[in-house]
This record gives sequence, C-alpha cells and structure tokens, in this order.
Amino acid sequence: MFEDEPDLDLLTLLRKSLRLDPEDCPSTTELPVLKDAQFIYDNSIDVAIDYSGTKAAAATIWKSMQTKGYSRQTWCEHDLHPKAKDASTANFIFTMDLLNFCFWPEGPYEAAYTVDYRGERWTGYWSLVASLQRALDEGIPITDSHFWQDECECTEEVLQYVFRSDSPTSMPLLNERMSCLREAGTILYNRFDCSVVNCLKEANYSAAALVKLLADLFPCFRDETRFEGKTVRFYKRAQILVADLWACFDGEGYGRFDDIEKITMFAGNFTHSCYILEYALTTVQTIEYHKCLIPWGVFSTAHLSTIISRSSNR
Repeated sequence: MFEDEPDLDLLTLLRKSLRLDPEDCPSTTELPVLKDAQFIYDNSIDVAIDYSGTKAAAATIWKSMQTKGYSRQTWCEHDLHPKAKDASTANFIFTMDLLNFCFWPEGPYEAAYTVDYRGERWTGYWSLVASLQRALDEGIPITDSHFWQDECECTEEVLQYVFRSDSPTSMPLLNERMSCLREAGTILYNRFDCSVVNCLKEANYSAAALVKLLADLFPCFRDETRFEGKTVRFYKRAQILVADLWACFDGEGYGRFDDIEKITMFAGNFTHSCYILEYALTTVQTIEYHKCLIPWGVFSTAHLSTIISRSSNR
C-alpha cells in the first residue's frame, strides 16, 4: 500500500465493529463535508496534516475504544443524558444540539458558566444538559417547540431563569440561543407541524439526508464559511444531532440511520480542550503548524498538564 492510500482493511474492521455495511444503505444523499475538508487540506498553507501521524492517531483511538469498551450504549450511561426511548427524548436531543455551542468564558476557566444540579457542578456542554434537565424538573417545557413560539409563556425572563448560572458568569451568547429557539420553533411549526419527529421521518432513516435537511432549513445548523473563494461546509452540530440520536436509541427507532458511516468526526469548540487536542495531535505528529500561528512558549508543559488534569476530572 502506498503512503497516501487509505487503509481499507482498517475501514472494513471499523465498519464491521460498528455494524455498518454501506451496501445496505439505500440513501444516495452525499454530504459535502469531506470534499470541502479535502479542499481546505489541499489549499492550506499554514497548517498541514501528516498521513502517518493520522494513522497513528486512528490506531490510538481504536485501541482506546477496545480497552474502554466504548459503544453506542455508552451515551446513555451518563447521569444527565435522557434514558427514555421516546419522542420526548428526541425533542430533548434536538433542543440540546440546537443550543450546543460556545460555553467558555473569555477569562479564566474557573469563571465558566456553571450549573449546580443533582449534587454536582457542571460546566461546558454538561452545563447546558443540566440546565435543560433542571427546567424540565421545574415543569418548564423547554424542549417543546410549541413553547419556544409562545412569547407570552416563553419570555426572555423565563429563558434567563432556565439558563441561570450558579457562578458569577452568565450563560454565554444567551440572546443568540434565544433566537435559535424562536427560529427553530417557527420552522418546525411551518414545515413539520411543530414536530421534531416529523422532521426525523422526512429523512427516511438517512443520516446524510437529515444533516442536509437540517443545514438547508435551519440556519442555526448551517455552519459554513468562505475559504479561498469557495464555500466550505462543516455541519458540526447537525452531525452531532444525528450521532446523538443514533447512540441514544442504539441505532433503532428514532436513531435508525442506514447510512450512518456518512457522517464525519468533528473537532471541539475553541476551548481549553482545543489546547489538549492540539497538544495530543502534535505529540503523535498528526498536525504541523507554521511557527507564526501558535506561540508555543505560552503553553508550557506544566500549563498543559494542569488543563488536561482538569478535563479528565470532568
């Protein structure tokens, strides 16, 4: 096998382990994400991806999955994730991933938006999940798209209460999150009779079709930009929504996707975890940066160790 060729045996093994068989997938919908990533890769000057390093990273991830026994069932094992296999959980996941962006403050990590729930303190993504669960416990139908549209019931004051912080730092971009809820509620009402389930049904068990539908109809899921004169698409949260449904419902019911292998991996937001990602990927020589991009002197080994230690304890 040549150095720049994909490892077909490894791909086959991964698909077999995850019970993915492309031959059984009827969907013809293709996502532009990989094609656009290839375009960025081919035209980038300051960042390069090393093929052998990428293979080493994939092998490390695969080994970790085998050692830790990771599977779709792992998703539901977390205390904050919903356990019911019904439409209410589909609504929860849609709401969760609609609002799943930017939780970290511009200042110190200790000042992050925090939610105290079920005897623990939650930050980052988990602070969002905790705030949604807390609202439902208090009888606020925060995952119901009917509620999002009712400006008499779902007021700005109510949403501020739902996403209240237990630290001095408020929920970042709260106004933008409110706008996402209103906008999505209107679209669900006009197109899907106010039903997330109807939205899922229109994709006809296709992960690619659902990602495309979300990106086409919901501006909040349409993350794209211009690079070297071309529109490039990422569709991060739309793909996360599909992955969450697939994992939560164990590939059945609302989580059945016959072409799940068409979605891609996605990087985290630019948070402290981004430094861990950069550190890990440069350690296995997966990514190479031009020296002008990152002032590595700022991130000493001790600093990175502290960040990694905090992350592993959450």
